[in-house]
Amino acid sequence: MIKILKTQESINDFIEILCNRGNDIDFAVERSVRTILNEVKDTGDEAVKRYTARLDSENVQYYRVPDEVIEKNFNDYEENQPKFMAALRRSAYNIADFHERQKRDGFTVAGKNGTITGQRIRGLQTVGIYVPGGTAPLFSSVLMCAIPAKIAEVGRIIMTTPPRKDGTPHPDVLAAAKLCGVDEVYLCGGAQAVAAMAYGTKEIPKVDKIVGPGNVYVTMAKKLLFGIIDIDMIAGPSEILVVADKDANPAYIAADLLSQAEHDTMASSILVTDSEPLAEAVSAEIEKQLEQLQRKGMIKSSLINYGAAMIVENMEEAVALADRIAPEHCEILTENPLEYIGKLDNVGSLFLGEYSPEPLGDYYAGPNHVLPTNFTARFFSPLSVDSFTKKSSYIYYPEKALKESADDIILIAEREELTAHANAVKVRL
Repeated sequence: MIKILKTQESINDFIEILCNRGNDIDFAVERSVRTILNEVKDTGDEAVKRYTARLDSENVQYYRVPDEVIEKNFNDYEENQPKFMAALRRSAYNIADFHERQKRDGFTVAGKNGTITGQRIRGLQTVGIYVPGGTAPLFSSVLMCAIPAKIAEVGRIIMTTPPRKDGTPHPDVLAAAKLCGVDEVYLCGGAQAVAAMAYGTKEIPKVDKIVGPGNVYVTMAKKLLFGIIDIDMIAGPSEILVVADKDANPAYIAADLLSQAEHDTMASSILVTDSEPLAEAVSAEIEKQLEQLQRKGMIKSSLINYGAAMIVENMEEAVALADRIAPEHCEILTENPLEYIGKLDNVGSLFLGEYSPEPLGDYYAGPNHVLPTNFTARFFSPLSVDSFTKKSSYIYYPEKALKESADDIILIAEREELTAHANAVKVRL
């Protein structure tokens, strides 16, 4: 089921397929999304509710979920699902503990002659979190988005999430939202929810930034609205790349590749190894383990189209290939995995050793699971506290300091032929 690629040519051809993944639907998706954005911009909540009824449920229980409903749901979970709530709290603690270390303070520099320069850092005023509800209710994304936003001291956190088919909110998502301190929850999804948060409607507030994963329509809406609002990143389908040597456990590798393939038919699952026997053993394990899993159809489609085992000469080539692909999740299953921390630059998140499977990062360890995909780990970073802050600088020069610097400033301004800039200094001399 998983292709075994033995030549550089076949590896290059497969990487080209990954590069072009989804390009054929971009234009059609963009047309549809532009229509939705324009309708939401023109008619606001009316358009959002119309698309929600058409695409999600004709009997939506709420538009904004009442606070008392969220509170009751949370109390019910506390009483009736203590194990789940305890696990959720431990996960939230780990996420908060990791992200607290990302906080940064502003600074002030007192220079000569009384000059003062500095930088101020503060949380954004209003942030919107998008939580998917299509193939799976990703309540873990609530934790990953809301906790760093809270640590950054964002003033107001709203959340949109699609209703279930019966029109009700998913109770797990509501429990996570309450635990993390989300201020408002709205039952709407897709591009229409993104548009509502970006433009603002009578009922849904305009936000400064939208974060969180979503399908191609959500991603396209965020891409088109960037500039009106800020976004976390342009996300593509989920992906995993496992770097393994000959002694790695094929059952572990197969399980981890399958774990990403179940996300989406366009998800990619890749093994890079210097051992062809290992690649063949992993392929056999995939066939064996697949029979026990629920989403067989989706997993098969993903692996057939975007799954591969790439055979290289040595681990140095494996590292270079991993850096080239810049995967969202990269696992290192080698004899000494910790030595790879400084060797890989282009990964969203690095998982070291055979007891650090990718789901550990999805749910529990602490680092954020909102990660760059589709080769963008070359320049994008994981969602973090920084994602929810803005920075501004300040400058104070007394008269004496400006006069000392005036000749340099005037020279530079006039060299750029911006005489009004130069004049703004000259008039003060």
